[in-house]
Amino acid sequence: MSLFQNMPLWSALIAIIFAQVIKVPIRAIADKRIQPDLAFSTGGMPSSHSAAVAALTTSIGFESGLGSPVFAASFVFSIIIMFDASGVRRQAGEQAILLNLLLKDFQRFVEEARNWGSKQEFEKNREIREMLGHQPIEVFFGALTGIAISLVIYLLF
Repeated sequence: MSLFQNMPLWSALIAIIFAQVIKVPIRAIADKRIQPDLAFSTGGMPSSHSAAVAALTTSIGFESGLGSPVFAASFVFSIIIMFDASGVRRQAGEQAILLNLLLKDFQRFVEEARNWGSKQEFEKNREIREMLGHQPIEVFFGALTGIAISLVIYLLF
């Protein structure tokens, strides 16, 4: 099978791109503000990780059959990745939120303790990334996105 005819690969890649790009209009509708950088960030609705592994697993199911060992391996790894996206990575994001709050409180304390009025650069410290993981609903819709994209690709080609 040539690289350009590898439908599981193309399904997964298209699912990633679609899930990343669709985050911008979804957030614009939800928050009434446009954030183009969401297309290149982690977290958000839908989960591109979930979309990719669901598209990959669905495509492998079409090509190899649901009883194949390759489908079984892909399915198990997909479950692990989706669990990680909504579990471990999400918790890391929650911890980042708390660390950022502690950092802001510490900064305020230092500014009040010393007269730091001339040190404006202190406020420009880079914050720890908070949007690392996904809520379970984001993982669910990412998986649905991946399955739908894989179905469309197989129906078209």
